[in-house]
Amino acid sequence: MTKLTDTQTTILRQAATRPNNLAMPLPNGLAGAAAKASVTTMIKRGWLKEVTARPDKRLPLWRETGDGSGITLVATKPGLRLVGKEPTSTKLKAVLRLAHSDQAALVNIRQGTKQALLIDMLQRPDGASISEIVEATSWQAHTARGAISGGLKKKLGLPVSKEKCKTRGTVYRLGADAPKII
Repeated sequence: MTKLTDTQTTILRQAATRPNNLAMPLPNGLAGAAAKASVTTMIKRGWLKEVTARPDKRLPLWRETGDGSGITLVATKPGLRLVGKEPTSTKLKAVLRLAHSDQAALVNIRQGTKQALLIDMLQRPDGASISEIVEATSWQAHTARGAISGGLKKKLGLPVSKEKCKTRGTVYRLGADAPKII
């Protein structure tokens, strides 16, 4: 059985209550060398991981990278299980890992929402047509198109592609270079 310090336990328990299991901000009173020592140990043991935070998301940062972005901390599944918690991050509420780099960006996509269903449909190899999206979500066609262009493309920055298909109409999909929700 792994023995956690009080500080490590507090960090992991707080992370379990936050969206995307963010470990930041750290508990009050934990700063400087003590914070660095605790976090470094937790990263080495696989209980926390560093994730690139996009500047537009305004997430609390662990450290700055100097290129306008920063690094935040996220509790991992093994870390959360040490304190008897299940991760709030599931397939659709987690870290987007960019396929062409090691950078990651956090987004808040709640599981069970229509937006999560839409992303899941677009990640299928054959994508999804507007009629399939309308049937699955009970949206109007213009709402489905608006969710794709406004919600996914503009707000989340996902590279959604579309193509005409004779049998299915316009088919939308997240391309091969699209971030994968893990």
